[in-house]
Amino acid sequence: MNIIDMGKAARKAAAALAALSATDKNLLLHAMADALVANSDSILNANAQDVALTRLKGPMVDRLTLTSKRVEEIAAGVRAVAALDDPVGEMVSMAERPNGLIIGKRRVPMGVIAVIYEARPNVTSDCAALCIKSGNACILRGGSEAIRSNSAIASIMRDAIGAAGFNPDALQLVEDTSRESAAELMRLNEYVDLLIPRGGRSLIESAVKNATVPVIETGLGNCHVYIDHPCDEEMGVDIIVNAKTSRPSVCNAAETLLVHAAAAKSFLPKAAAALTAHGVEIRGCLRTQEIISCTPASETDWSTEYDDLILAVKIVDSSDEAIEHINLYNTRHSEAIVTKSYENAQKFLRLVDAAAVYVNASTRFTDGGEFGMGAEIGISTQKMHARGPMGLRELTSTKYIIYGNGQVR
Repeated sequence: MNIIDMGKAARKAAAALAALSATDKNLLLHAMADALVANSDSILNANAQDVALTRLKGPMVDRLTLTSKRVEEIAAGVRAVAALDDPVGEMVSMAERPNGLIIGKRRVPMGVIAVIYEARPNVTSDCAALCIKSGNACILRGGSEAIRSNSAIASIMRDAIGAAGFNPDALQLVEDTSRESAAELMRLNEYVDLLIPRGGRSLIESAVKNATVPVIETGLGNCHVYIDHPCDEEMGVDIIVNAKTSRPSVCNAAETLLVHAAAAKSFLPKAAAALTAHGVEIRGCLRTQEIISCTPASETDWSTEYDDLILAVKIVDSSDEAIEHINLYNTRHSEAIVTKSYENAQKFLRLVDAAAVYVNASTRFTDGGEFGMGAEIGISTQKMHARGPMGLRELTSTKYIIYGNGQVR
């Protein structure tokens, strides 16, 4: 099926999905989750082929690789979405006008959502679950690195939808991974209501520049942890180690550590020892190099999303300088301060321009599951209706509903 035909089929399926009750949608999701577990071996076999043929390196291979446990987690994520409240039909507001009209806003599905993503097979199931629960049909287009895994997951979920008596075209996967297929999807205005790109800088920039359908920009994560003075330095070490090393290839991993000058001599040796024990390469400013052994940092290091065990480190003289640095170089994703100062914490929360801002916690919590959304379809770094992890409500629009008793204008 070509992309235009997929769009037509998705539009038809979206109309049927919009009419389903929350109970029906939950039955669908549980059937999809059960099918994923029952067919785990076929998913793992397909994934093993992807991994064997991949040109990806280091932590990026981990994003591609599935295990039995990860397949179970994928299915658990689908069930978690089923357990969430259905936002469709929710009344956002209701008020009576002086002329007697009663005007309200009700949540409704977007319609057809397209998602273009790269080497993460779990995105296929997450997007499908979130779209179906929010009443949207989805057209998914993954990258070539995970095409076998994505095809296996999508096929299993489509079969489950059909077996449950619903239209499987609610979930479609574009198996052509060429740039032309992505470009065509970006311009499918007649059928696609929203495009969400998930991946690296080049993919997101391409979507923003070339798409004619509405786009929510997601994912780029040049995230910072700032060690203030005074602070709990042991807490700071734990937070930066977690933020950098727990999964360095994801967008909520820290890429830069900022340290207040008054804390640098005591904090940096402890942090460096803990980080290098996890294999982290430190690239430090001149002042950092005077305290610990590290690679000299260049100007480009402050704006680089490494997706690897590399961390840029800079010493600053104040929280104001830290905030200025963050707002200059960050990608508006996730930022953290470690501090004992209530005043500095509140200033950081108020002035740092990002979708998620933390006090005394790791940036790694910026995640739909951790935020209680069950799963996420992406992390928006824009300032549109959706910002930060996007769950069910972010996949709905609203429409005005008006009750009258004969009013005319």
